[in-house]
Amino acid sequence: MEKQDNLLLEQKIVSILKMIYDPEIPVNIWDLGLIYKLDIDEQMNCEVLMTLTAPNCPMADALVEEVQERVAQLDELNQVTVKLTFDPPWFQDLMTEEAKLELGFL
Repeated sequence: MEKQDNLLLEQKIVSILKMIYDPEIPVNIWDLGLIYKLDIDEQMNCEVLMTLTAPNCPMADALVEEVQERVAQLDELNQVTVKLTFDPPWFQDLMTEEAKLELGFL
């Protein structure tokens, strides 16, 4: 896959992630800074490394499953794996300016 195509695919994935919301916070998971890494390999497999605002989030499984299911809907991808990490832990500075504004942090 060419670099330009890869960039377009990453933009599609980000668009999908911006439609997924943390159920307890009215901001999407991308703008919250919950996505640490998107990696697309040569075989068109995608790995998403993400975190949560708190390790004891009761919606953790549902949120990870939603990310996996929605990203996997892209025809360009073969397999999608979502990995959850708490290293480094999430903190407010990972949020976009828009998210901070939405939540009243600015």
